[in-house]
Parts: sequence; structure tokens; C-alpha cells
Amino acid sequence: LSTSILAFILAASGWVLVTSTLPTDYWKVSTLDGSVTITNTYWSNLWKSCVTDSTGSSSCKDFPSMLALDGYTQACRGLMIAAVCLGFFGSVFALVGMKCTKIGGSGKSKSRVTCFAGIDFILSGGCSLSGCSLYAYKITSEFYDPMVVEMKYELGAALFIGWAGSILCILGGIALCFSIVQSPKGLYEQKRYTVTVLYVADLVGHYSDFYVKMNLNLHFLSLQS
Repeated sequence: LSTSILAFILAASGWVLVTSTLPTDYWKVSTLDGSVTITNTYWSNLWKSCVTDSTGSSSCKDFPSMLALDGYTQACRGLMIAAVCLGFFGSVFALVGMKCTKIGGSGKSKSRVTCFAGIDFILSGGCSLSGCSLYAYKITSEFYDPMVVEMKYELGAALFIGWAGSILCILGGIALCFSIVQSPKGLYEQKRYTVTVLYVADLVGHYSDFYVKMNLNLHFLSLQS
């Protein structure tokens, strides 16, 4: 029980981190220095691109329609949204499948639901890991490409948050899948307990029969005398 709870906390924490990357601003960032007092910071996420000057004021521009977006941006959007949805359903299934809850049926059905929740979290972590890695690969390839004359960006904080959340989701999902496996020690102790009870019951029954026979013999002898 404690293993499944810790696994759920681990996976749910990863899902929260993955979800937080969607509205996070800094997926990629670039700083352009002008004079001593003027510094502009350019940053983008999956939905818009912005510029922030030294006074802190920002000017943003939303991306155009989906058909006008780059292919990698569309792919990253789809992967991150899929990761959030899978993590949500994984959290619901994990709550239903945990033994400390009163819903979900018998122990066997709860184990199946818990295993399914673990698979959901693993898929969620895989989707977010793929989305963040694809976005980071595009940034690094453009940064080191001498043919790219446009502004070059660096990795933003959202990517590192997404990677951390992905790893937590995968580890938590694996732990959930293995939490339903009963240890051989526990099976052995349960079998030994059952055999002991049967042995004690047989022993009590044997002495009960012996006691009844002794009483009958004594009663018969008393009648003869």
C-alpha cells in the first residue's frame, strides 16, 4: 500500500510539472544587447513570441493559424497536450485502483486498474519527453547552423521543467506497475498461516474425539459395576 501511494505521488508530481510547461513563457530565449542601458529579451513558447525590454514591458504576438505554423511546433503541441490528457486519466485510474479507496471493486480488479494507470503515466512521460526533446533539438540545430542568419535562441526553463516532469511520470508509472506484484515472502507467510490453522483444527478435533471416547468408557464401566 505504501509503495503504491509513493508511486502515485511521484507520478502525479511529474504530471503537474508537465502540465505547468504548457502556459510557461520561456521555451526558448535570446538576449540582444544594445547600449549599456538597453537590453531586449526575446522569448517564445508554443503559443506566442514576445520581446521584453529593460523596463520590464513586454510586447507579444500570437502565432498564426495552425496551418501556417512550423511542423515541429505543431508536433510539440500535440505531444504535450497528449501527455497532459494521459496523465489526467492516469491520475483518475490510480485513485480508483489504490487499495485505500473504497471504489474500484475487488482486489484483483483494483490491481488491473492500477497497472493501467501506470501505463498511462509512462505514456504521458514518453509524450512530454519527446515533445521537449524535439523542441530542444530544433533550437540547438539552428544555433549551431552557420547558414541561419536569423536570431539564435537558447534553451528555456520550460524545457528543463518538462524533462524533469517526464522522468518523474515514467518512474512513477513503472513503480505503480510493480506495486501490484506480491512478494514471494508474503505468499509464503500466508500459506504457512493457513497450514497452521488447519493443523490446530485437526489437533483440537482429535483430542475432542479422544475425550468423548474416554467419557463413554468410564460411563460403561460404572454401569457394569
